[in-house]
Parts: sequence; structure tokens; C-alpha cells
Amino acid sequence: MTEESNAPLKAYNAKELAAMYGIDSRTFSRWVNDYKDEIGPKSGRLYNILQVEIIFQMLGRPKVRRAG
Repeated sequence: MTEESNAPLKAYNAKELAAMYGIDSRTFSRWVNDYKDEIGPKSGRLYNILQVEIIFQMLGRPKVRRAG
């Protein structure tokens, strides 16, 4: 049995975030590009927690499946 819950708020890379939204990383990059002024630049490969929080506010908080 699996259950869905809100994605935890932590640092993620673009590929992880794209997978949570069920889209490819190129589409995710286009979506995030619309909010680049609010999000700011990534530090290395990861979006930090504050940036992820903004992404979740702009795009909606994705659901993740957990085995249970």
C-alpha cells in the first residue's frame, strides 16, 4: 500500500524537483524560469530550502508517494 504526503521542505536539484512534478527537467527549467527573479540563482546544483519553498508556493507543493 502506498500513501501520498506533501514533499518535505529541503534542498533539491532540478531533476529531483522535476520528478516530483511528473515532468522532465527541461520543462521544469522553463517553469522555474518564469519565477527566476523571485527564486534567485542556484548555489551549485541545488536549490536551497528558501528557493524550494518559493518554488512550492509558485507551482504548488507536490505530493510524494511513500510505501506503507
